[in-house]
Amino acid sequence: MTPTIVDLQDELTHLTLAPELGGSIVNWAVRGTGQPLLRHNDVHALNTGLPGKLGCYPLAPWSNRIANGGFECPDGWLALTPNSLTDPLPIHGSAWQQPWQVVSQTPDEVVLQLDSVTPFAYRATQRFQLRQGKLSIDLQVTHLAEQAAWHGLGLHPYFPRTANTRLQALSRQVWQCDASKLPTHLDSLPADWDFQQLKGLPEILVDNGFCEWDGHCLIQQPELGYELECQASGSDYYLLYCPVGLGFFCIEPVSHPVNAHHLPGHPGLRLLEQGQSVALGFSLQYRGI
Repeated sequence: MTPTIVDLQDELTHLTLAPELGGSIVNWAVRGTGQPLLRHNDVHALNTGLPGKLGCYPLAPWSNRIANGGFECPDGWLALTPNSLTDPLPIHGSAWQQPWQVVSQTPDEVVLQLDSVTPFAYRATQRFQLRQGKLSIDLQVTHLAEQAAWHGLGLHPYFPRTANTRLQALSRQVWQCDASKLPTHLDSLPADWDFQQLKGLPEILVDNGFCEWDGHCLIQQPELGYELECQASGSDYYLLYCPVGLGFFCIEPVSHPVNAHHLPGHPGLRLLEQGQSVALGFSLQYRGI
């Protein structure tokens, strides 16, 4: 059964959302030409019911993978089980695998909400705003459980990739990973992964976390005739995923590195008591070139 679609439009772009599918974005495209600004998704992709086949989905109450079958909280061990058929570790939290509700809608703004009890009680909201070709996404989570727990946030957008796609995203270091895609150590940036200046994407697989990010990135698509000027808040890290031979890549604003629950000092995570909140924002400004 095809899920319900929610639409937003401004004078330049058109956004479609599927609240029931993890509060996901289906498509974001230029109104005049239909040019996709996120990876284009057809009815087949929508009918899979999988947020990972769509344009963008929220990551809460953590981003990416967690090792050791869970993590320690002040009141004891929180056990987790694998939640994806494509990964042996718990991944990307629980918000993307639950239906969200539309709580308000105006011509240029939609607010979605999720009340979750998995893996503990929390409330998540996403605010989508579309004005003059600028998509703004604000993700907030409020901890509702009586026992405190660690929280982290992120967004997982998929962008079109051509031979000439170029990226600028200043960072200082990168986490190297083992075969299970868990971080092992911080390293200086290899030349091919240093995006201080605009450059093409690596030809090899990249699936790594980058540190000390200023929140700004520029995605240029000269073959497709546009660029996206992006700015994140509440995010000192980004994850870059460049699969080989596929027509997309991901740059994901996240509040913490992969497996931060088991790294010294829990970098980027927030220990929230009942009623406390954490937030992350991401804006994407479309411009024709």
